[in-house]
Amino acid sequence: MTTRVRIPTLFRFWLPLQATWLMMACEGPLLAAVIARLGEPKINLAAYGVAFALAILAEAPVIMMMSAATALVDSDENYRRLRRFTWMLNLGMTAALLIVLVTPLWDQLALRALGLDPHVAHLTQVALLILLPWPAAIGWRRFCQGLLIRAGLTRRVAWGTMIRLSTMASTAIGLAVWGGLPGAWVGAAALSAGVVSEALAARWMAIDTIRWLLRTPTPAERILSMREIVDFYTPLALTSTISLAVQPLVTFFMGQARFPLESLAVLPVINSLVFIFRTPGLAYQEAAITMLARGQQNRASVLRFAWMLGAGSTLILAAIAWTPLAQVWFGTVSGLSAELTGFALLPARILTLMPLLSVVLSMQRALLVNRRTTGPVTWAAVLEVSGIFVVLLMAVHSGNWVGATAAAVAFMIGRLAGNLYLLPTFWRR
Repeated sequence: MTTRVRIPTLFRFWLPLQATWLMMACEGPLLAAVIARLGEPKINLAAYGVAFALAILAEAPVIMMMSAATALVDSDENYRRLRRFTWMLNLGMTAALLIVLVTPLWDQLALRALGLDPHVAHLTQVALLILLPWPAAIGWRRFCQGLLIRAGLTRRVAWGTMIRLSTMASTAIGLAVWGGLPGAWVGAAALSAGVVSEALAARWMAIDTIRWLLRTPTPAERILSMREIVDFYTPLALTSTISLAVQPLVTFFMGQARFPLESLAVLPVINSLVFIFRTPGLAYQEAAITMLARGQQNRASVLRFAWMLGAGSTLILAAIAWTPLAQVWFGTVSGLSAELTGFALLPARILTLMPLLSVVLSMQRALLVNRRTTGPVTWAAVLEVSGIFVVLLMAVHSGNWVGATAAAVAFMIGRLAGNLYLLPTFWRR
């Protein structure tokens, strides 16, 4: 546990986590391709994009549970307390989503705040009802995956995601062929089935780890109080909530920008492509937290590995976005029409540096979580979202930009602002 970790060892530890995120990244292009080939593709892609953005917002408070479990769960009592905290959070977010969907709050949100067409709003509402299991399933599987990562069992995390992807793909294809449902509902049903299957698999694969934890007594001086858990986790939950609130925020501005329906239709496809190349950074965060917890002698290798990931993923994305491969991806693979492909090209090129900035952000967060100083993570997220809001406000209302292009520029400027705010993290120990 105190031996210096070399980059090849770190790579082998990180690789199953990367496979996990990469498989999840395949969900977006796959579902977008299925929806694009069903009836009313433009409307259903837009409805699916809005539903997914709101579902992501509902899961935001639980999404950092993987980092929390990786950092905090080391013995029996700490396991029980964080597990209890996880379920309280899961049930709370599920109840909140249900209240929004079955009360007049939905019309206020969908028709007035987001300005959706009534048909798109109805498709979105039903899609979100189908996605109701999403927040609790995400929270529970991320808690279990955190236990596996702390125990060094990263391959099991990848196997769980393989189960998720195969369940999602078979559900999507089956419903598309035999279900006769709108595309937005097909996408939502596939996502729900996939994430529930992964949550069940993660709990099953973590059973040995949980048994070991329950046999490991927590020294009295190291037992986490509920107040300590709340103090540690609240900045992380706020960070993910603030960051993921970007999607509904962008949806709101897309409804007021030039070519609103086209922008809503292509944004999920663009984000899916960029997300594939952001996955190395997302997988890196938990790997870095684990290795830093094993000793500060690993800091140099952890930082060097991060720069390698960031540079490599950005170069590969650039090779797609700035070459004829972009036409192949958006037109052939994603199934977009020539018109929608034209709307997607410029935003994808603007977002070329996002993979590098995402790795840097994960590196900064890992350093702070290792110190159990999570407050600055929240302020960086506030700054990022504020930057996105200001750029969208100027680009849409003053500049009259096409919505998808405005969103891409806003994403880049906001992320850069957050990175710059956390820059001193690299010089503090």
